[in-house]
Amino acid sequence: MGILKFQATALFDGYQLLDAGQVLITDTNGLVKDIINSTDAGDEIQQLEGILTPGFINAHCHLELSHLRGIIPENTGLVDFVFTVVTQRHFPEDIIASAITQAEDEMLANGIVAVGDICNNTSTILQKQQGRLAYYNFIETSGWLPEIAGARFERSMGFYEAFASATVDRQPATGNWQLALAPHAPYSVSNELWEMIAPQFAGKTTTIHNQETSFEDDLFKNGTGDFLRMYAKMNLDNGFFKPTGKTSLQSYLPKLSTARQLLLVHNTFTSEADILFGQKGPTLVNWCLCINANQYIEQAFPPIRLLRKHNAKMVLGTDSLASNHSLSILDEMKTISKHFAEIPMAEMLRWATINGAEALGMEAQLGSFEKGKQPGVVLIENLSNGNIQPQSTVRRLV
Repeated sequence: MGILKFQATALFDGYQLLDAGQVLITDTNGLVKDIINSTDAGDEIQQLEGILTPGFINAHCHLELSHLRGIIPENTGLVDFVFTVVTQRHFPEDIIASAITQAEDEMLANGIVAVGDICNNTSTILQKQQGRLAYYNFIETSGWLPEIAGARFERSMGFYEAFASATVDRQPATGNWQLALAPHAPYSVSNELWEMIAPQFAGKTTTIHNQETSFEDDLFKNGTGDFLRMYAKMNLDNGFFKPTGKTSLQSYLPKLSTARQLLLVHNTFTSEADILFGQKGPTLVNWCLCINANQYIEQAFPPIRLLRKHNAKMVLGTDSLASNHSLSILDEMKTISKHFAEIPMAEMLRWATINGAEALGMEAQLGSFEKGKQPGVVLIENLSNGNIQPQSTVRRLV
């Protein structure tokens, strides 16, 4: 098998930025052999302008919603967005399948190598079985009414079994086919359903949409807020619900205490007190930023400065094409860089690579240029003084 040698303006190894004197050596399949000084690397080195980096990890996506690209207007707010997704997601199967294929093509072209993907059905299995990307399949469970908890649990377990029995290319070698049950959101899972799904979290990574809107806390603290309008629009009788008097996060997080790791997604309206509450629990919390989706739905930013202040472990996601213009981790980093210019490039790249790989339990193969790994080789081009700018592009090399 042949050898490839890459030398660029800078080399990010998954942890830190190395200078231009370092050469990445892989085989033709991208298996990392070494990083050595250019003076010892010999001939046939590919000279590149930009930053070499391991492939990106998209820690939160809804691939099954790719057919809704451009369907839902921007800035609707969360309630109307969720209602539109629920009521308008049903398209002919061939249109959904085609959109899923195109979306995966887009992620590949954008340097993504692994995805934490939300699954409410089995529509993505056929595409994923090709093994082109690694997937942690989060089988999403929801059901706000206590009387439907049993039926919703059985339905989710049926999807879980379908994913568990699927045969995927390269599965043993890369661990690219993992799965777990995942609660959709605090406002869509009843206590009865929580009791059924909680035993399924033990020892796994799971995920939940967290505090994506300000009135999520209103619901749990006082039983008020715009979610009451959503329940009414969906003809759901909310009379059974008893407010906890606590924030949303502090109300549900103890129910996830047996999980090995947790991906809290969006966190757009998470307070400093809730960040501290999440940091001190028994489960390792990863705070997933989907900043472009936050802009698309709520015109809001997650509390990145507060998260950094408390050394929170951050990862990046794209959410879905129903709530984003692209499935590009680079586009997420562009928006973060534009509004939070103080964040060092190496730190943001850690969010996009090794942090995401660790959160999905895929760090043995992905996330960093360490000998024996096969993390993908990506080049970020068109930088400005070594930093991302709006014109920056990404190119997958291996």
